[in-house]
Order: sequence, then C-alpha cells, then structure tokens
Amino acid sequence: MASAKLVRLANHMSSTRKIHSTANRMSSNWRDHMKKELESGHSGKQEQSHHPVCIYRVPYNMRRVEPKAYRPNNISIGPCHHGAPHLRNMEALKKRFFRSLFNNDANTAKLDQAFNFLEEQETNVRRCYNEDIKLSSDEFLQMMLVDGSFIVQLLRDLSANEFGKVRSLSPWMLPIIRREMIMLENQLPMFVLSKLFELTSVDSSPSGPNNCLQDLALRFFYPLLQVDSDYTLDTKKVGELRGLHFLDLLRSAIRPDLKGEKPRDFQPHMIRSVTELIEAGVKIKADESKQLLDISFGKKWGFLIRQLTIPPLYINDHRGTVFRNIVAFENCHKDCNPDVTTYLFFFNGLINSARDVSLLHYKGVLHHSLGNDNTVSELINNVTKEIVRDKNESYLYKVVNGANSYFASSYAKKRASLVHHYLTSWVVGVSTIGALLALYFTFIQTVCSFADSIEAFKNQSFRSAFIDVFCIPVRGVPTNDRESENSKTEDAALQR
Repeated sequence: MASAKLVRLANHMSSTRKIHSTANRMSSNWRDHMKKELESGHSGKQEQSHHPVCIYRVPYNMRRVEPKAYRPNNISIGPCHHGAPHLRNMEALKKRFFRSLFNNDANTAKLDQAFNFLEEQETNVRRCYNEDIKLSSDEFLQMMLVDGSFIVQLLRDLSANEFGKVRSLSPWMLPIIRREMIMLENQLPMFVLSKLFELTSVDSSPSGPNNCLQDLALRFFYPLLQVDSDYTLDTKKVGELRGLHFLDLLRSAIRPDLKGEKPRDFQPHMIRSVTELIEAGVKIKADESKQLLDISFGKKWGFLIRQLTIPPLYINDHRGTVFRNIVAFENCHKDCNPDVTTYLFFFNGLINSARDVSLLHYKGVLHHSLGNDNTVSELINNVTKEIVRDKNESYLYKVVNGANSYFASSYAKKRASLVHHYLTSWVVGVSTIGALLALYFTFIQTVCSFADSIEAFKNQSFRSAFIDVFCIPVRGVPTNDRESENSKTEDAALQR
C-alpha cells in the first residue's frame, strides 16, 4: 500500500518536472520569437519608406455592406485573387494577350529586359501589398508578367480601335473587365505597368498618342464615372497626374483643383437635405462645365437667395463599384486626402429619401439607371456606411458650413416653415392660394364699402353723421333715410 503511494508520488513529481521543463523551453522560444519579430518589423519599416503599401484587402466592415463591389467574378489581376477556381477561365485569355505583346521582332528582344526588371524588383513589388503573398518567386513573377502584359496590350488594342471594341473580346466582356480591373484588390503597382509599357512602346515619338500609359488608362476607365465617356482631360494635366495604381490614377483625375490658404478644414456637421434647402430658398443648379467634385455655394439674385452649384452625377452599379473602391482606398491608405469620401458624404447628406433623389433628378444634378428613386437613395446612403467621416479634412467645408449657416438664419427658417406647412403639395398650395385670394378680395370689398360710406357722409354735417353712426343700432333708420322720407311727404302734400 505504502509502496503504491510512493510510486504515485514519484510519478507526480516527474510529470511536474517535465511541465516546468517544457514551460522553460516555451518561455525561451517565445522570447526569441518576439525578438525576431521586433527585428523584422524594424527592417521592414525602413524598407517601406521607399515603397509604401498601396494595394489593400478591403476591411471586413466595408466588405460586408456590398461584397460584390470588391470581389472579382471574372478576371483576377495581381496576387489577391490569383488562382481562385471561378477565375481560371480567363487565364488563357491573359496569356494570349501576353503572346500578342511580345510575339514580334521588336518586343521579343525586350522580353529579357522585362525578366531582369521583375526579378530585380520582386521584393519591392511584394511590398506594395498589405499582406504576405504565399506564391513562390517563380509563380509570382510569372503572374506579374502575364497580368501586366494583358493590361498593356488591352489598352493598346483599344486605342487602335478608338476604344470601341477589341476583336479578341466578346462585346459583353469589355464592360465587365473594365469594372473588375478598377477594384482595389485587382491592382498592379503602377511602376510595373509603366516599365512594361515603356519596354514595349511601338511609337518612337515621346508625345505620340499611344505613348502615355496614364492617358490610355483614363480613356479606358473614365466611362465608369461619366456618361457617354466624353473624355475631356487635357494632355498637360494627364501628364502631371500621378497614381500608385489605376484606381489611384482615376481618383487623382477627378479630384478638385483646390486653391487658397486652407484647401481643407473642419466641417462639424453634414449638409441639410435637398428638400430642406429648397424650402429654405436655396436654388439648385447643375453645371456640366465643372469637374465632378467641383461644388460651390454662393449668393444669387441679391442677399436673400443662395445657389448650390453641383456637376451632374451619373449613378449605376458600375459607378457604385468605383466609388466604393476609391473610398476603401482612401480609408486604408494613410498618405491620401479623403476627397472622394467627403464628396460622397456630401451627397449622403443631400439625399435622405426618394423625394430628394427626384428633386435632384428634376434639377439635372442626378441621373441614374437603377429602376426607381428608392434604390438610388439606398445606394448613396450605403456607400458611406461603416465609414467614419474625417471632420478635419473636408475640402467642402466652405460649401457645407455656408449652406448650414444660411439655413440657420431667421429668413431661411421662416421661409422653410411657410413652404413646408402651406406649399408642400399642389393640393395644399392651391388651397393656400385660394384662401389668400379670398382674404384679398374680402379686403378689397371692405375698402370699397368704406370708400362708399365716406362718399355718402361727405355732404352731411358732422352732427348728422355722428347721430347716424351711434343711433343706427337703436333706431335702425339713418338720418339721410329720414330726410328722404320727409321730402317725399312734402312732395305728396304739394301735389294735393
């Protein structure tokens, strides 16, 4: 019995020693691991200063609002969705474009240069993505070359056909490819595309029509934002644009040209809705001559009237995708101003209901192809859902603060109250106008009656008029009537 207890005690002590020994080894391991993590983080921070992260996974809180706006369903560009089973059908098409780009005497010689460039820049390219890429070096470089060649050759083919169509693509494919190539998770670093474009350039003139990657890219993607794709950016401005990738390039193209000492400042509140502004006397005007984000607010027709000028906005599913991905980029990338996010928050404030959409459509500011005004209202309000507005970096602070200050004035409040309670619909408006006309005619009738009374009393003495005024309720017969009766009696007596 005692021996059994001793055996159990010995086993317990042995197991305890093993646990402590294992714990000591684990303690040593986690310390080493954290030291390595610190060293790798320090070196990574130094390297990132030259090649910042610019391509991100969309945060979950934004993705869950509208998942299809961030996830490609037909084509993958870059490593984020590379190898997904539902996207493999397009790999053959991309390789066909790669062969088309390099399968000529001029560019075949440049292929080795492309190999060397990608091998030298592999670390920098990987660093542009905010997550570790699990692909091997060979897989990663092959993917970059094929995807980059596909983009360059696609833009060149489109340019040769006036951006109408490409023979190797079905008509339905081009709009889908355009939409999915602008997604944040479907981007390639711009410096990779620029190098491939430069190596395979077929135009010897530096200013040739096909020798500017930014120009070709904007001509391809601009229809996502502007109806009929009337590309109007001048060549000089395009040459000055800089983008970390195509999505950033498109964002840079539509950003406002801000001037002044404080281009961005504090905006504490959202703007009032369109219905409220119109009731307060604000005129809404569409201006097609301005860039998309160029909004202004000022006096019109005197000091009481204000005008809000807004360039037309065209809304459909594809444009919703562009805006969502630009907002995601502005929220993820620390080195960019949230101008497009501010613009969408501005529209979110303007639109609170389907009636606001209808009013903006009537004014020529908002156009859509989504079926009904309720759908548009929900889309606009959901684009900024799960987004925190940066109150200190608003480029529209003068517009919004000015409009809200006018709305808070006594004149605007009284006008808005009058319109809201008495002129909200044509039935109420007609009834109100009818009542006002009735009051007006009653007033005119009263004035005329008063004038007639003054005329009747004009030939009477003050004593007679005084007696008529104060004695009529008692006697019921005015003095002038009595005099008339007396004159009639005298005439009858004379006749007899």
